[in-house]
Amino acid sequence: MAMNNIFGLFAQSPLTPLQKLAFKVTECSELLEPFFEATFDHDWDKATDIRTQIIDLERRADALKREIRLKLPRGLFLPVERGDLLEIVTQLDKLANYSRDISGRIIGRQLVIPEIMQPAFRQFLFRSLDSTRQIRKVLDEMDELLETGFRGRERHFVNNMILELDQIEDDTDQLQVSLRHTLLGLEKNLNPIDVMFLYKCIERVSILADQAQRVGSRIELMLAKA
Repeated sequence: MAMNNIFGLFAQSPLTPLQKLAFKVTECSELLEPFFEATFDHDWDKATDIRTQIIDLERRADALKREIRLKLPRGLFLPVERGDLLEIVTQLDKLANYSRDISGRIIGRQLVIPEIMQPAFRQFLFRSLDSTRQIRKVLDEMDELLETGFRGRERHFVNNMILELDQIEDDTDQLQVSLRHTLLGLEKNLNPIDVMFLYKCIERVSILADQAQRVGSRIELMLAKA
């Protein structure tokens, strides 16, 4: 993306580049749903194809992150602090990195979630991905907030959306505990190395919600300064 294009995005709104990055990151993370469905079916060709798409979107998100970092104009008047914008960019990009990492760990061992765990894991994954979708909604809504000068009813609405991230993270934690307990009961019947990777996979999926909550906290801090 050319420098004048980035400048143009910030001229429209200081939040537009963040919204574009959030869209790319969400698009990347949501591919984990069909990815895991393919692994449940033992369709490794399809899973590999989806991972290729995840890698491509992660690289595009990374490129957009670098463009924003390098070309965010220092002299441009912004209603929010430049450092806060850059920190949100960094934290957003990590969501795509985690999605790539999760798919890579699974493909590397052709690891399949035990069938008895798959319904609960599906619920766990979907709820964790709700967090990335919520971040995108928050950033999309902030255009309206910008127009109100970060005050009034719209600010209250956005703050409530950020608080919903806490609930999503709590739900994800509870689902993670349940999954780990189920896996504990299956350990003796599974390959010990697979067990180790399964625990790590569960942890990584949970980190998506944790990371989205960090993004929400950074947005909340930015609003507090505005």
